[in-house]
Amino acid sequence: MSEKLQKVLARAGLGSRREIEEWIRAGRVKVDGRVATLGERVEQGVSVQVDGRPVAVRSAVRRVIAYHKPVGEVCTRRDPDGRSTMFAALPRLRDGRWVAVGRLDVNTAGLILLTTDGELANRLMHPGSGVEREYAVRVLGAVSGDTLHRLREGVELDDGPANFATIREAGGEGANRWYHVTLKEGRKREVRRLWEAVGLRVSRLIRVRFGPLRLERELRPGKWREVTGRELDALLASAGLPPAERPSQPRRTGRPRRPRRGGAGSGGRR
Repeated sequence: MSEKLQKVLARAGLGSRREIEEWIRAGRVKVDGRVATLGERVEQGVSVQVDGRPVAVRSAVRRVIAYHKPVGEVCTRRDPDGRSTMFAALPRLRDGRWVAVGRLDVNTAGLILLTTDGELANRLMHPGSGVEREYAVRVLGAVSGDTLHRLREGVELDDGPANFATIREAGGEGANRWYHVTLKEGRKREVRRLWEAVGLRVSRLIRVRFGPLRLERELRPGKWREVTGRELDALLASAGLPPAERPSQPRRTGRPRRPRRGGAGSGGRR
């Protein structure tokens, strides 16, 4: 099945469709050795190059999984220091590759989304999307009302001003206090840097929500689950994309088939 070239390249995670349309107009994209034209359609198996570099034409199947990253794992495919990588725990793909929707640093645990659709990943990570990230933060030390006000209003970081959209106290004991905070962007180590900017140290950090998806208690560290149905539609809507297409069910005619007796269901994860 053929698809528009800009859609295929966006799904590969190279940029937005509008950006890629400009690349095509500028002659930066080639198909089977010739300069591509805007609006042309391609199929799997064709040779596509962007600025002289080959790009694999992937299938149109979109998958999203939610992964519970434990502390100590890195979000890169390979680590020069030999640390374990979350990609080793993910299901293998026959076609395409997993694209991480942002990253969590090695000392941060929690929810991270991965998808085979690069366009979806780019939209979710884009600063203009406004998709909320929620974190549970354990802070060492007393936090005054003035400090919380500063964190809501904004403090200056080395890469510009930043603030928490919301801050909610979540209890704690002794010198350690828990807070739930939300951000609408994903700058590097932003949660930790915000607290450090007001003189406090984060002793534990867990991402508990990304957009409409929450980290479920049943999802143990190092495990993943498939995101489907209404959850997937809600995630797509947060990225400004239409609902996922559902395979149409053939209409049955005649007498309904009797259910089989006995036997075990598949029950396993596919």
